[in-house]
Amino acid sequence: MYEVIAFYIFSALTIGLFTVVVMSKNALYAMSALAGGMIFISGFFFILGAEFLGVVQITVYSGAIMALYAFGMMFFDTTRDVKENIRCKKIAYTLSILSSILLIVILCAPLFSQNIEALYPSIQNAGNIQMIGLVLFTKYLVPFELAAIMLLAAMIAGIVLASKKMEMNLEIDEEFEEAKDVK
Repeated sequence: MYEVIAFYIFSALTIGLFTVVVMSKNALYAMSALAGGMIFISGFFFILGAEFLGVVQITVYSGAIMALYAFGMMFFDTTRDVKENIRCKKIAYTLSILSSILLIVILCAPLFSQNIEALYPSIQNAGNIQMIGLVLFTKYLVPFELAAIMLLAAMIAGIVLASKKMEMNLEIDEEFEEAKDVK
């Protein structure tokens, strides 16, 4: 009974925080809500009895979001408004929705496959962590690898954006020194 109540409370809070992430115009508010949402997702793992995954969720994902928070504060002007000019909004929305649905179907196909049970070796007295490893590297291998690729792409994009910002600051410093030498 308590698990059901906790599930609905965590679900409402998680959906609410992720709605703030999507709807917020301020990047710092969005990142704070994202960190809170990840912590509430770890609550689902604790309800299910997977304490190891709950702790990993808190430490890894919330820590990564806090690093993102620090980068956002250091490198980006969060008060600046970004305005995009999209000419064909209906086409862009339709293509993004179709590609999202296709991606979800591709990623969820291994999760609902009935033939995946044959891949599990018979392990007697396996603990929680061993079973997590078996399930993660058999049934959930494709989403696990895609998450790793997305994290790698995000890291590379962060490095590229930071280097562009540093190059702009160097150019401004050089112009300032030249103007100072002229006077």
